[in-house]
Amino acid sequence: MALTGCYGLIKWLVVLVNFIFWLAGLAVLILSVWMLTDPTFYLSMAQDESSYNTGVYILLATGILMFVVAFLGCCGAYKESPCISSVYLLIIVVAEIAAGAWGYNNRAPLEDSLRDSITTTVKEEYGTVQTRTVTFDAIQKGLQCCGANGPNDWSGSRYNNADKSGIDLTFKSLVQMYRIPASCCTVAESSVACVAGQEVGTGASISGIMYSQGCIDKMIETLRQHMSIVLGVGLGIIIIEALGLVFSLVLCCAIHNTEHRYKA
Repeated sequence: MALTGCYGLIKWLVVLVNFIFWLAGLAVLILSVWMLTDPTFYLSMAQDESSYNTGVYILLATGILMFVVAFLGCCGAYKESPCISSVYLLIIVVAEIAAGAWGYNNRAPLEDSLRDSITTTVKEEYGTVQTRTVTFDAIQKGLQCCGANGPNDWSGSRYNNADKSGIDLTFKSLVQMYRIPASCCTVAESSVACVAGQEVGTGASISGIMYSQGCIDKMIETLRQHMSIVLGVGLGIIIIEALGLVFSLVLCCAIHNTEHRYKA
């Protein structure tokens, strides 16, 4: 039986809300696939590789669930049978609120984790772990930063010690040299100025051709700037989902009352 009047309007509102929810699920799916396939994704620096991949797979599963539930919700509302999808929508809304609250309350530990991860990458992983090297090069270029706290961090990194096997007792070793990655250059990496600026003596001043600010502060600053946008979008999605849930429940009651009236 077709719903008319206000209930007919609510039916199409439920379809619209579920369609928006479906688009949000599709966006989460695309984002999670991008995070899995793009080794230069900045947030991969927030954790070690295994934890990062686990989190992305959870995000992927959430996107698939949102995509399927929203599709069922659209079909259910159109066929005037939205009750089952309302249960799944309620579960997702509660889970998203819980996840958002957890993330907001754990901002400081997440920043500490980011600091530790970047420091470990610079000191231990850069030049030895390919994925972390590619990611950190992209971060240094994109955020115009160098090292964890500055270019001097590279002097004690494994990147500069990986090829040293033994003790050099020559006169040249009296002046210890270390190399700064080309991704720290403010000019083209292949330029003469960049190549010359990469070689630095311990204690010597670093060429102005290199970025001077560390990547820890740059990344935290960037994440804080975008946090309000992320929170705003997340809050908007939750409000839309909550409205969809309310409309779905109203529609369920209307369908139930209409069926009961016809049977009577």
